[in-house]
Amino acid sequence: MAEKIPESPDQSEKQKYRDELPLLDKFGLSVQTPLGLIGIALTTICFLLTLLGMVLHATGLMENAYAAIVTFLVFPAGAVLGLLLIPVSAYFRRKKWFGDSINKPNLIIDFGKKKHRQMVILVIVLSLVNIGIFSLVIYQAYHFTESDYFCGVVCHSVMEPEYTAYQRSPHAKVGCVSCHIGSGAEWYVKAKLSGLRQVNATITGDYNTPIPAPVEHLRPARDTCEECHWPEKFHGKMVKEFVSFSNDDQQDPLIDEVALHIGGRNPITERFEGIHWHVSDNVKVEYESLNEKRTEIGRVKVTRPSGITEEFSRGDTEPSENQDVEWRTMDCIDCHNRPAHIYDNLEETVDFGLQSEQIEPSIEGIREDSITVLQADYVSRAEAREQIIENLLLLQAERNGSDFVTDNRQALLDSGAYLLKSYLGNIWPRMDITWGTYKSHLGHQFEDEGYGCFRCHNEEHETEFGKTISQSCDLCHDYPE
Repeated sequence: MAEKIPESPDQSEKQKYRDELPLLDKFGLSVQTPLGLIGIALTTICFLLTLLGMVLHATGLMENAYAAIVTFLVFPAGAVLGLLLIPVSAYFRRKKWFGDSINKPNLIIDFGKKKHRQMVILVIVLSLVNIGIFSLVIYQAYHFTESDYFCGVVCHSVMEPEYTAYQRSPHAKVGCVSCHIGSGAEWYVKAKLSGLRQVNATITGDYNTPIPAPVEHLRPARDTCEECHWPEKFHGKMVKEFVSFSNDDQQDPLIDEVALHIGGRNPITERFEGIHWHVSDNVKVEYESLNEKRTEIGRVKVTRPSGITEEFSRGDTEPSENQDVEWRTMDCIDCHNRPAHIYDNLEETVDFGLQSEQIEPSIEGIREDSITVLQADYVSRAEAREQIIENLLLLQAERNGSDFVTDNRQALLDSGAYLLKSYLGNIWPRMDITWGTYKSHLGHQFEDEGYGCFRCHNEEHETEFGKTISQSCDLCHDYPE
């Protein structure tokens, strides 16, 4: 049997020192190091502030969006950073980067010792508490970053126009993420990665004014719009009324009614017809976009239920310079391109004011003056607040005299208030958004600029056999019977 070599006095002292080290010191953890002290302090402070913020939000005592960002994003991130600094400090201490560094004793956890058992239990309990609280924080952070308030208010300077238009749209009760992200993890991850780029652009000021349209990399409408809307459902016809005034007649409007062929699958003929024919499950319509705004259309392909594909083309169209040709399958937003961010038309806004008598229709020249006031080039929204009502009074004084303005001051002030509200709901000079910045593809009121149905329905796209895409009005509408 081999004889045990006795330890030297120096070795015996070192072993005794190692055995007497507290368990945390054997890990190398200690508040004696500056980095470890910072880590412990940061974790403790951020953890307590996170708990406080959660309580305030849960009780409704704090509802500020920026406070929610700090509570659910900043403080938890600080706590996690502090937790990471503690093992980093331990590593540096054992590597003797600090004055109170230690030798590297073997770490032995002896469950036969009460202190060791207590330490392990404490670590497990604290870990479970941390996991529970951080899971709740992550869950709340997820829901907060998915909220309309987060989308519209946090990036206030950039998103204020879109958020304002959204709040008065037909989709105001539909959450932003329902259309922009939809369900499933894949698009959620894509959206958050894109969001990081957008946050960086907002911080650095490196973003386009106005925000370009159409939006790039938007999830296909079949995955979002059709969660609520069903193109296959037969809707038949819907009568739409267009009300307009003129400068010569502000009190008797011209009312034009059309019966729109909304369409769907006709239960009598079993045919898919009307406007929504374009997005039928039995038909695939593809088009070649020649510019970023999709206002110039090259070739069009139509694949019918029989499997036959027809290709229509225009011989005089070529892609814009440096523009990659994009083939796109037609869906809802190719016509409904402003479904939730609808900006008002200038003349329609004034005419609605006259119809609802928010603009006094009996005042001579009020329609023309209202359009002039709203079209004026104001440097900022603050300047518009100061000048719109005053400018209306001045124009009316020039037209009808100062005595008329004095006698009808309240009616003019009420009319001016409506104009100011309309301006502030549609115009943002800092974002280069003015009347007509964002146009709709519904119908053909902006046909001269390439918007609407006539992008394709122009009798110019034809097959090699001479068949064209018809421009016949009764394809989409006629007059009510």
